[in-house]
Amino acid sequence: MSERILMSQAVVSDLEEEFVLDALRSGWVAPLGPHVDAFEREIAERVGVEHALALSSGTAALHLALLHLGARPGAKVVVASMTFAATVNAVVYTGADPVFVDSLTSDGNVDVELMLDAVRSLQAEGETVVAAIPVDLFGRAADYSVVEPGLAELGVPLLEDAAESLGASLSGRAAGSFGRAAALSFNGNKIMTTSGGGMLLSDDAELIDHARKLSTQSREPVPWYEHTEIGYNYRLSNVLAALGRGQLQRLDGMIARRREIRDRYAAAFADLPLRFLGRDDADRDDSDDNCWLTTVVLDPSLVEERGSGTTPADKIVEAMSAQQIEVRHLWKPMHLQPVFSDARSFTTGVSEDLFSRGVTLPSGPALTDAQIDRVIDSLTQVVEAP
Repeated sequence: MSERILMSQAVVSDLEEEFVLDALRSGWVAPLGPHVDAFEREIAERVGVEHALALSSGTAALHLALLHLGARPGAKVVVASMTFAATVNAVVYTGADPVFVDSLTSDGNVDVELMLDAVRSLQAEGETVVAAIPVDLFGRAADYSVVEPGLAELGVPLLEDAAESLGASLSGRAAGSFGRAAALSFNGNKIMTTSGGGMLLSDDAELIDHARKLSTQSREPVPWYEHTEIGYNYRLSNVLAALGRGQLQRLDGMIARRREIRDRYAAAFADLPLRFLGRDDADRDDSDDNCWLTTVVLDPSLVEERGSGTTPADKIVEAMSAQQIEVRHLWKPMHLQPVFSDARSFTTGVSEDLFSRGVTLPSGPALTDAQIDRVIDSLTQVVEAP
């Protein structure tokens, strides 16, 4: 049987090993330490923000930022519906209510005009909207040229979920630098990894200082353990930060390899009835994407021809999995998730359609050319099958 091809496997080199060995030998094996401090400085410099806070996950970063922004029971947070559940879970942790907004057809990112309309509607109803969270889907920045000034006019803080987009940019500005704050993820399958971990980014020193306090159990600056608010155990370990520093030094090379893989897919699938999310956007090209995952959406005609209870995405996932190739559905929209069935949403049907017809392809930088050829042959066979 052929070896299984994974969608986005982490790649660790001798460089990361040297960083981790240094952390171990230094004795700084508990949370915090010199590698954490250096990692925060290096990420902040890379993204172009004043402050960075290394945390145990991107979810923790969103949670702490929302707490600082005033998320609480009775408040509303407007959030992209097509995202991983962690984005919305962070809202729920605060007691606030998520309000979902649908996607754009072109790249799956949040429909920014609809997001602004949702905020206006909620405010007109007398609701308190404490934040709006666009998500940089699959490594492509949302349209902040519209939503950032629009939210500013409405007096609503923008919190960027950049968990998937480190290394991407929009109009020369790095993903992770938009809004009041942004969250990065360094989970094992992301563009770079610390095994598990995340980062909160902001130019707002007060926000970062408050989040830093909350992340270390909210200990007050006195000689004993004094607490005036509830805290969390959210800090990143020095050992994992060391791993991240090595990964960060190789980030551009890993992005370049993922781009090469996307380009090979694009050339191979040029005559198939499918399109690439983002890459085929007439208004923007994908040159600023980090190419974390390559995502394709089958032509609507295939839905009509094969109309049944099984979606085109189901067929691709099942058939390619049988050939030991990991592909996945796009994120199932949050407004369709049973756990959020009672949540309010502003929808157009776009994200539901993308979910039924779209899949993510193996995109990791460790993929060999032979493995990419296997993916190409497999997807071609499945799409062309009657």
